[in-house]
Parts: sequence; structure tokens; C-alpha cells
Amino acid sequence: MTDLLRYETQLQVLGFHAIAGTDEAGRGPLAGPVVAAAVILHPGQIIPGVTDSKKLTERQREKLFPMIMAEARAVAIGICDHDEIDRLNILRASLEAMKRAVTSLPVTADFVLIDGTFSIPLDFPQQTIIKGDSLSLSIAAASIIAKVTRDRLMKDFAAFYPGYGFAEHKGYPTAAHREAVARLGPSPIHRKSFKGVKERVNGEG
Repeated sequence: MTDLLRYETQLQVLGFHAIAGTDEAGRGPLAGPVVAAAVILHPGQIIPGVTDSKKLTERQREKLFPMIMAEARAVAIGICDHDEIDRLNILRASLEAMKRAVTSLPVTADFVLIDGTFSIPLDFPQQTIIKGDSLSLSIAAASIIAKVTRDRLMKDFAAFYPGYGFAEHKGYPTAAHREAVARLGPSPIHRKSFKGVKERVNGEG
């Protein structure tokens, strides 16, 4: 677990004291928002069990979510909805969601660690880390917050738009989801610019 703090520890030695890790969930789905989270941990803080959200079960993520919310120094969420994704494209929307998360933190970050290869459009000192959710504890914590938040949103959407199976696949392009889109047509929260949806939008694409 201490290895997961190496980026944060190195930055603290350099004089940074509010290091935010940020990550997003929901780049691949055909429907729903992209959700980002930013987390600032206390110096040297370890939250047992926190790792890349993709390595955890839904039950494990749900257990860790309130722990991170309660124990981290600061947590914030940023969201770009399906319309913004269609307008901006998914990469730009993902970076915008991360920007919104970082700028919504109740503690102002002085450095940002970002999962992936693209920096976010902010005038903050920042570092991108490939597979950062497996290498940085603050990014891993953000990945859990983002994933759980998005999954909960998609379960809520399932009640408004029945028949698509959003509670099960969370909008990802499973065979069952593609079949539902073919049968019912796109729902109001489908991403109309995405392959598999745009072909079925009447009068568009």
C-alpha cells in the first residue's frame, strides 16, 4: 500500500500539501454521463482496501465509498451529461468533468495527479499517470468515488427509462443493451454521437 503513496510523498517533499487525485468513470458507455471525482488525502493517509476501482467488486466499492467520503481531507464530483458528451466529444467531456471535480473541492488543490495521458484544462501544476488508478492512492480513491456515483445514477435512470437494462449494464455496450436500443430506439440519455446509437436516431447522423 505504501507504494501507492509514492507520487503523493514525492510531491509533499517538494512542498505541495493539497495533492488531488482525479479519475473518471463512463467513457465507454452508450448512455448516461461521464462522472469524475477528485480526492485529496491527508499526508501519509492510507485507507485500507482502496485500489483501482476496476479491481474491486461492486460490493467492495460500495463499502469503500463512505469510508473515503468520511476520511479523506476533501472529495468532489464533476459530471458531464450525455448532451455535453455529444457536443464536446467524450475525451473533452471527460477532461471537463475532471476539471469540474477539481475546482469543486472544498480544499484548494495545489497539485493534481490525473489518471491517463491527457492533462486537464486548468492552470494548476499537474501530472498525468498512465494506469494512475493502480499507482496512486488518491487517484484510486477518486476512481472508486466516480464509479460508485455513476453506477448509482444509472440505477436511478433505469426507473425512468425501463427496458434498457441500465441497472445491470450501466449503459455499457453489452449485447443486451444493443438489442434494447435496436428494439426501443435510443432513450433521452443515450449518446447520439456514439456508434450503435447514432444510426438509430431518426433524422440525425
